Amino acid sequence: MIRQPSQHSKIDQLDAILVTDKSNLFYLTGFRGSKGFLILTKKNSTFYTDGRYIEYAKKTIPPFIKTKLNPTKGLELSSLNSSRKTIGFDGKFMTVNELEKYKKIIRNASFVNISEDIKQLRAVKDKTELLLMRKSQKITEKIFLSIKKIIQQNQDQNRKQTSPIREIDLVWKIKSLAFEFGAEDLSFDPIVSFGKNTSMPHHLPDKTTFKKGDIVMIDMGVKYKGYCSDMTRMIFTKKPTEEQKKIFNIVKKAQEASFKKAKHGVTAQELDSAARDFIKEEGYGEFFQHGTGHGIGIDIHEFPSLSAQPSGSNQTKANTQNKIEAGTVITIEPGIYLPGKFGIRLENMVLIKKTGAESITKISNSL
Repeated sequence: MIRQPSQHSKIDQLDAILVTDKSNLFYLTGFRGSKGFLILTKKNSTFYTDGRYIEYAKKTIPPFIKTKLNPTKGLELSSLNSSRKTIGFDGKFMTVNELEKYKKIIRNASFVNISEDIKQLRAVKDKTELLLMRKSQKITEKIFLSIKKIIQQNQDQNRKQTSPIREIDLVWKIKSLAFEFGAEDLSFDPIVSFGKNTSMPHHLPDKTTFKKGDIVMIDMGVKYKGYCSDMTRMIFTKKPTEEQKKIFNIVKKAQEASFKKAKHGVTAQELDSAARDFIKEEGYGEFFQHGTGHGIGIDIHEFPSLSAQPSGSNQTKANTQNKIEAGTVITIEPGIYLPGKFGIRLENMVLIKKTGAESITKISNSL
């Protein structure tokens, strides 16, 4: 399962790579425990963990990676101390204290932050990863259709109810259905909002009760065999007002504008601008308050970040300017949020291809 980062020249120049982040460990070895780290060299690779996970690690990690107990002693005795080494690490996930600890253990070494290289390496998905992500999204869509039915049942005035449904009730139902339909976990805590609460992009579901005619926003995703899905849909429980219809159509066209530009070699900023500029032209630029999307895979938010480059910012080019490679999966999720009224967001998962893009999200986003 281990990936060899041979196409990244900066990584090639290293003597070793120290991997400590859980997601990177899973990506490289399949290990999903809470304690362990990996030392990669050109000649061999060694995974260190403690007694709680040693048996699990030996069953999980590929046989060509050595698995050892007692990590501190193992590093002190390792060949990394025999001569001067250059070791790469992921600075995004390693604290200053952790780095200092490893510097004391591996004394003859200089440490280089390669977080940018690692996140670009993980951005491009292989066939197995794409299959898992498609399955993850199918489960998400199946859950959504079930939730939609529940809302429709609560809309029916002839149905006797002991109590009206609340936002938090639907959150728990999403969690229950996720496990029932084969997911291992949720990608993130679901966002469920009714009525005026939809004007808050990341509303925290509460005890707000569903009222007949409420507009409903559902933003959710699941994890299937380690891989995330993410989707946002709007549910109208009565004929939308002219204003709701107008905003919905603007958001949908903005999403389509970004999707049409999506292909190998496009930059994250270009995809953001396609959606953002359209919304601005329609007069609602100030009500689009977040990025157009993000990479997705083992983590719900991965490289790249589809966002506008702030004026005068020191933001790295990796977030906005780097070209997106074929095989990368992103979300495209523009939104417009009118305070005190309502909000509209539509989100699809999209696979970047050589000559265009494919929506992994198959469920309709029509009004």
